Amino acid sequence: MSADNGRHDDAMTDFSRRLVDVDGVVKTVHAAGSGPAVVLMPEMPGISPDVLRLARWVRDAGFTVHVPSLFGTDGAWPTAEGGREVARRTCVSAEFRAFAGGGTSPVTTWLRGLARRAHAECGGPGVGAIGLCFTGNFALTMAMEPAVIAPVVNHPSLPLDDPAGLEISDEDARAVQGRVTRDGLKVLAYRFDNDRWCTGRRFAAYRALLGDAFDGRVLPGGSANTAPPPFFRDVVKTPHSVVTAHLVDEVGHPTRKARDEILGFLTERLNRPKDASPGK
Repeated sequence: MSADNGRHDDAMTDFSRRLVDVDGVVKTVHAAGSGPAVVLMPEMPGISPDVLRLARWVRDAGFTVHVPSLFGTDGAWPTAEGGREVARRTCVSAEFRAFAGGGTSPVTTWLRGLARRAHAECGGPGVGAIGLCFTGNFALTMAMEPAVIAPVVNHPSLPLDDPAGLEISDEDARAVQGRVTRDGLKVLAYRFDNDRWCTGRRFAAYRALLGDAFDGRVLPGGSANTAPPPFFRDVVKTPHSVVTAHLVDEVGHPTRKARDEILGFLTERLNRPKDASPGK
C-alpha cells in the first residue's frame, strides 16, 4: 500500500511468520536468518519499514532475528493519525505499563519466554535483545531471563510521565542487578542529547541502577534524520529513534556508527564459546 512521501508498506516476504505460544499467550513472531538469536522489539507505532531495515541488518550480521508483533500493523508505514491511535490503545492495554508507578510491563514475561525458546532453537551462548522507544526498557527486564546476555536499550520512553523514571518494579530491578553482579551483564544504550522522550535524567537513573554495567551513549540531536516518517515528524516531534526512523544511512554518520556498534556488541557477546563468561 502506498503512503505519503511515495513510501510503501513492507511486505515482509523475506521473513517467516509463526505463532508463538508462551504459557497460553499466543503472539505473532516474524523471523529471518541463521545463527544465534536476537529478539528485536518494535518501536511505537509498530513493526515499521525502518524497524525491518534494522532487523535485516541484524540478520545479515549473522543472527536469527525474531521480531514479535506487540502493537500496530506489521510492516505499515508510520502515519501520524494511525500512529496516534495505536499509541492510545497500547497505553491503556493491560500488557503495558506506560506511566510511572506501574512497575514492569506484563508483556515482558512473554518476551522472556520467547527468548528461552529462541535460544533452544538457535543455540549459542545466549540471546540478544534490542528494545526501541516504547519497548526500549523491555530489553533490560528481559535480562531477568538467563539466556539473554546482550541487551540493547534504545531511547527508552517509559514511563511517559516521568523523565527520570524507569519502567521496572523494585523486585525486578534487584533481579537485574543480581545478573550484573553474578554474570557480568553489560547493557548498551543510546539516545539523542535533545530527546524529550528519553532524557539525560533517564540515563542517569539507569546508571544509578546498573553502575558501570550501563554503557549509555549520547548522539547530538542535530545529527538526526530531518525527514522521518509522519508519526515521528508530527507526533514525536524530537530526535528520538537513533537506529530506525532518525538514522541517516551514510558512511561516517553518527547514527550509522551507532548501528555498527550495536551489531558489534551483539557479535562480541553472542559469538563466544558457550561456557565463556559474558563478563569477560
